[in-house]
Amino acid sequence: MNAFTRKNIAKTTVGIVAAGALAFSLAACSMNSDSTSGSGSSSSASSEPSAAATPLASLPDLSKGVDTQVAVDASFVDALTTLGLTPGVVGNATFANGTFSFPITGGNVDYYDPSGSVRPYVQGDIKHDNSGLSLTAGDTKVELTNFDIDPGASKLYGDVIVNGQTAASHAYLFNLWGGSLKPLQMEGDNAVLEGTTVHISSDAAGLLNQTFKTDAVKAEMLVGVAKITVATK
Repeated sequence: MNAFTRKNIAKTTVGIVAAGALAFSLAACSMNSDSTSGSGSSSSASSEPSAAATPLASLPDLSKGVDTQVAVDASFVDALTTLGLTPGVVGNATFANGTFSFPITGGNVDYYDPSGSVRPYVQGDIKHDNSGLSLTAGDTKVELTNFDIDPGASKLYGDVIVNGQTAASHAYLFNLWGGSLKPLQMEGDNAVLEGTTVHISSDAAGLLNQTFKTDAVKAEMLVGVAKITVATK
């Protein structure tokens, strides 16, 4: 845990540009590019592609990795310090140079032309089993694990464990705002989606406030900017 002191985190996050008001997204994907809301919600009328729609890229099996990274925003570090919370990693997650990394363990993704009619233009399911992040204050430790990203709904779900006991399963933890999402890029054999901002959901804010006996955790609090890298081979 000593690696997650405010001094060390703040040092590594200097220069990260805030893109809005969270998450730890751990995580990160797309949404309706026409949306102006920070909630990342997409139109229900266009949430499914037409039968004639063809994705620009289709990855039916994400079990080859690689990871979802979240570059922590300095404002999130300040918020944790104010709340007296110490962040950490769970399972196979890592934290280095101001960035959390959660290995991708499965799922699928279809990527449609952002300039076309299909919305959301990133759809699928991205799983991160056996990894997550923790928040600790005194004798209370909350673990958020087994992240599951639904890029079409712009939501990240996960399990919540409080002091070793399961408090919620597949809970809505973070929302993902894709207004700043960059076009799909290739880095060797890996496909990269970068730029989505991660924000604490109202559900997670309420749970954390109740657990840590505070009202300071706000819905939509910015955690950082996500980068999803998936192996295509």
